[in-house]
This record gives sequence, structure tokens and C-alpha cells, in this order.
Amino acid sequence: MRHCSAEGIAAWSKARPGRMQKLKLAEMLRENPGVEFLAECWNDDPALQIVIRKLLMRFPQWGVACVDGVLMEWKE
Repeated sequence: MRHCSAEGIAAWSKARPGRMQKLKLAEMLRENPGVEFLAECWNDDPALQIVIRKLLMRFPQWGVACVDGVLMEWKE
């Protein structure tokens, strides 16, 4: 976890519901929410890494993959 202060932890926990909602919407619409958003969630919240991994497996057409624990854009 990147945030070590009490304020950082509070901000991180407040951000999760909104991020989860955006990830669920991306799944429903089958639209990539953007590699920057995915990377931000990935780097800030380990619990969201599980959700993102499942989305990336389900939607390879998004052109984003997890390689050695790092999100990367890729082209076929």
C-alpha cells in the first residue's frame, strides 16, 4: 500500500466504492475505462487488483495485460 498516513488510508478507503462502480460499469459496457485509471487503481488498492485481473482476462481486446505484477498496454 502506498499511503501510510491515517489521512492516506482514509482517502484510499473512500476512493474504493467509486472505483469499484467505475470498474463494474466498464464490465457492463465492455468498455476499457482507460489504462491510466486501471493503473491508478492497481497501484493504490491491492483489493482492486483482483477485480482488474478478472476484467483483463475477460476483455483481452482492451489491450492491457498484467506482466509480473505490472499493468502494461500491448498490441497484437
